[in-house]
Amino acid sequence: MRFWCERLKAFFAALAVAAAIAAPAVAATLGVTVENKSEPVLCAEKDNVTLTFASPEVKRFRIEAAHPAYIGSIATDSFDPDWTACPFKEEALATKPPQRVTIYEDIDLWVVAHRNETNWREAGARVVIGDKSYDGIHLLQVWVIRPMGGEEVLVLYPQDGYWRLRPKAPHGRAPTAFGSSFLIGPVTQDKGRPVVDIAEVDFDPLARTLTLTFKDGNRAQVALGPLNHERHELQVTFAKPVEGKPFAAMRSMYVTRFNNDVADVGVLEQGKFAWAETAIMEFKGAKNATEIWAGRHGVSRHNTSSPDLLLRDFTGGSTLPSGWRDPSRPPSHAGTPSPAQK
Repeated sequence: MRFWCERLKAFFAALAVAAAIAAPAVAATLGVTVENKSEPVLCAEKDNVTLTFASPEVKRFRIEAAHPAYIGSIATDSFDPDWTACPFKEEALATKPPQRVTIYEDIDLWVVAHRNETNWREAGARVVIGDKSYDGIHLLQVWVIRPMGGEEVLVLYPQDGYWRLRPKAPHGRAPTAFGSSFLIGPVTQDKGRPVVDIAEVDFDPLARTLTLTFKDGNRAQVALGPLNHERHELQVTFAKPVEGKPFAAMRSMYVTRFNNDVADVGVLEQGKFAWAETAIMEFKGAKNATEIWAGRHGVSRHNTSSPDLLLRDFTGGSTLPSGWRDPSRPPSHAGTPSPAQK
C-alpha cells in the first residue's frame, strides 16, 4: 500500500509540474506612485485637480469610466459651463465654432475631427486612418450607434494629449456629461499645464485600436475595451515603460463639495486589504497603488452625470493580463468600413 501511495504522489506531482509549464505566466500587478498636485481655485472651468501616475516598470494598464453611484437618482442633469470667478470668460465665449468633418464611418462607429481657428498649443500631431492622414486636427470624437441616433463615447485632443471617456447612457436616458480628463504617455509641462507630446495618432477602426507615437520615440497602443451602459474601458500598452516622467495623469475640477467634477479619491495599495478613501484636496498621494478611483459620492451641480474614473491592472512584461484583448486582433463587434472609407 505504501508503495502505491508513493507512486500516486509522484504521479500527481508530475502532473502539477506539467501544468505549471503549460500554463501561461500571469503578469504580476505592480504598485505605482501617485502624486496629488491639485491646487484650490474659484473658477469651475479651470482644471485645478491633477493626479500623476509613475513607475519605471509599467507597460500595461486599464482606464475605466463608470457612471457615478447616484446616476439613477438624478432628476435634472447639468452640462452648462459655470463661468463664476473665471477671468477668461469673455475670451472663451468669443471662440468661433470649429470646422467639423467625419473622417471615418462604419455601421457601428464613426470618427469626427474638429479644427479650431486658433488653439492654445500648436504641437503638430498628425492623425492617420488607413491610407489617409490629416494635419491640424485639434479634437477627435469617437461616436457609436444608439437607438435613433449616435452617442459620443471618447474624445482625444491630439495636440496636448488630453482624453475624455464615458459609458453609454443608461437605458431610457439622454447621453450623460463628460467630466474628468486624463493623459496617456510621458507627461511633461507646457505653460504650467501637464501635456503629452504626440507626433502621430494612427486609428485602426476594425481593430478599434489607436496607436500613439510620442515625440520621444516611445509608442502606446490604446485598445477600446468593453463598452456598455455602465462602464467604458481602455486598455493601454506601451512599447517600453515611461522612465523619469509620469506615464499617465488625471485632470479635473474641484471648487466645493457641491460644485466639482471629482470630489473623492480611493486607493488600494499593494499588500493592503482595504481601500483608503479621502477628499480629493486632502489626498497625500500613494507609493504602491494597484488601483485608484476618483469620483463623487454626492451629487454635484457641475456635470452632474459625468463618470468616475478607475485606473488599475498595472503590469510589466509582455504577458496579457486576464481579460485583456489582444489589440492586434479585431474585436468581435467590429464593423466593416463604408464604401467611401475603403
